[in-house]
Amino acid sequence: MRYLVTGATGFVGRRLVRRLLLDGHTVTALVRDRARARLPSAVDTVDGDLADGRGLRRAVAEAGADRVIHLAGTVKATRPSGYAPVNADGTRRLCEALAGLPEPPRLVYCSSLAAAGPSRPGRPRRETDPPEPVSAYGRSKLAGELALRAVADRVPGMVLRPPIVHGPGDTEFLPALLAAVRGGVLPVCGTGPRRYSLIHVDDLCRALIAAADRGTTVERAPTARGVYHVGDGVEHRHRDLAADVAALVGCRPPRTVPVPPAVAATAAWGAELVARTRGRPSMFTRDKVREARCPAWTCGHERAARELDFTPETVWPAGLADALADALRLAPATV
Repeated sequence: MRYLVTGATGFVGRRLVRRLLLDGHTVTALVRDRARARLPSAVDTVDGDLADGRGLRRAVAEAGADRVIHLAGTVKATRPSGYAPVNADGTRRLCEALAGLPEPPRLVYCSSLAAAGPSRPGRPRRETDPPEPVSAYGRSKLAGELALRAVADRVPGMVLRPPIVHGPGDTEFLPALLAAVRGGVLPVCGTGPRRYSLIHVDDLCRALIAAADRGTTVERAPTARGVYHVGDGVEHRHRDLAADVAALVGCRPPRTVPVPPAVAATAAWGAELVARTRGRPSMFTRDKVREARCPAWTCGHERAARELDFTPETVWPAGLADALADALRLAPATV
C-alpha cells in the first residue's frame, strides 16, 4: 500500500513512518523543505505547504497514494489566531486537493480530544457527545474536522481524536512532568484532582493504520459516524502520573499546589508577551489555561474496538522507562 503522510517529521509522524516501512508499505512525506526533513532514505518526499497551499495540489497528485494520514498541525502559537492557518485552513486545502483527484484516497485526519472538549469525572467523553471545545486550539482542530466533512461526498475520510500522547520522542508532556518531579512541585490550575486519558504513540499509530484500512467514513452531516476516540480507557490522576515518573527517577512525588485560574491566566499572559517578543511560541498560554482548569479530559475506545479491532497494547506506566530514557538522552539540559 502507498501512504502519503503529513507531519512525518513530528513526534507521532516519525513513529508512524517507521511502522509503515516495517510493515512493507511505500511512504511519501509531504514536506515544506526536503533538505531539512531528515527522514529515512526509503521515504519519498514531495514539496507542499499546508499553511499557504504552495505546491499542494501538484504534490498530492505526484504522491499517488492509496491512503493519506494527516498528522501535520500547529500545537503552539503566539496568538490564538495562530492555530487556524494549518489546523483549519491547511486541512481544508489538503481535503480540496484530494477531492480534485480522479480517485481520491482514503484520508485519516488526526484531530484531538481538544476538538471534542473536556469530560466529566467518571464519565469519559463519547463520539456521540456534541463537540464543546474550550480553547482556540480545540476549535481549530474541530474546524479541520468540518473541512473533511465538506468533501465527504468525494473523499472517504475518518477522524481520530487522541488524548495526551506519550512515548519515546515526546518533547512536551513527559518533559513537563519530569520538570515538576525534579522541582518538587506539581502545579494544578484550580482545585480538586485532574483526570486524563492517555495513549502510547505506538498504539496511536496502530489506530491510525486501522482507520485507514477499515474505518467507517464521515458524512457531511454532523453525525458521529467515522469519528473515533482512541484513549487507553483509564482515568489517570495527574498526581499519580507524576508519582510514577518520580518512582522511576528516584525522587519523592512532587507536592500538588493548586493555582487559582485567574493567577494562572495572568502568568500565561506574561509568558505570551515574552514569547511574542522572542518570536517563539510557548506551551504556557491562556489558551492552555482554559484547558487545564477543566477537571477531566478522558475518553474511551469502545467504538474503535468494535469497528477498527483496536485495543491499546501499552497502557501507562508501561513503556514509561523507555520514554524517560529517551527524554533524558535527547534533552538533558531541559529536563
